Amino acid sequence: MDRLSTQDPGRVLAEETPLARVRRARRIYRALGERYPDARCELDFRNPFELLVATVLSAQTTDVRVNQSTPELFDRFPDAAACANADLRVLEDILRPLGFFRAKARSVQGIGQALVERFGGQVPGRLEDLVTLPGVGRKTANVVLGDAFGVPGLTVDTHVLRLSQRLGWTGSDDPVAVEQEVGALVERRDLTLLSHRLIFHGRRTCFARRPACGACPLVRECPSAGIGETDPVLAAELIKG
Repeated sequence: MDRLSTQDPGRVLAEETPLARVRRARRIYRALGERYPDARCELDFRNPFELLVATVLSAQTTDVRVNQSTPELFDRFPDAAACANADLRVLEDILRPLGFFRAKARSVQGIGQALVERFGGQVPGRLEDLVTLPGVGRKTANVVLGDAFGVPGLTVDTHVLRLSQRLGWTGSDDPVAVEQEVGALVERRDLTLLSHRLIFHGRRTCFARRPACGACPLVRECPSAGIGETDPVLAAELIKG
């Protein structure tokens, strides 16, 4: 397969050898690194607790909006104990701009209470402990582990899932299966950075509705190339950031 843009993800999954997929994935990883040398977590945080809460709050909203609300939240409730004892109505008022603010306020309070009761007020550094906290699944746990504790992991959010399917890395919709299949394609130490690079690419170039294929650095490696805007000039106008 010299140029995968003539293929499709399903055909690539069926015909590409495991070794070829690993090699292609690592070329893609490097190409994304050249395109996004500053790829990182875009949530503002100063410690594991702030990252944990911010990640939970980012559900169904943008990192930008979360970053606008968390300064006041962490100024008034800087740690687990403060959140555990917070007035729920005050939390709701602070989180109102994020949507689903009642549920998110309960999650923040519940996280604080669980951390105080079971982990001495500290954020645990193990996935199996993190996922026991209110509102915390594997996606959130991998964000915290990777960016706060330096434990590599693949964060399967909507962008990572979409791009992994378009790139012919997986045919699954199950985040755990995607985490395992895609996670096997690069060195374990690169998983957190792979997540960030895919998320950056999904937010800036490979959009859900109209990807900027004509301005994409992965065009020769992507079996979905051509599903979006292919004109280089028009595609470049779509690029964000």
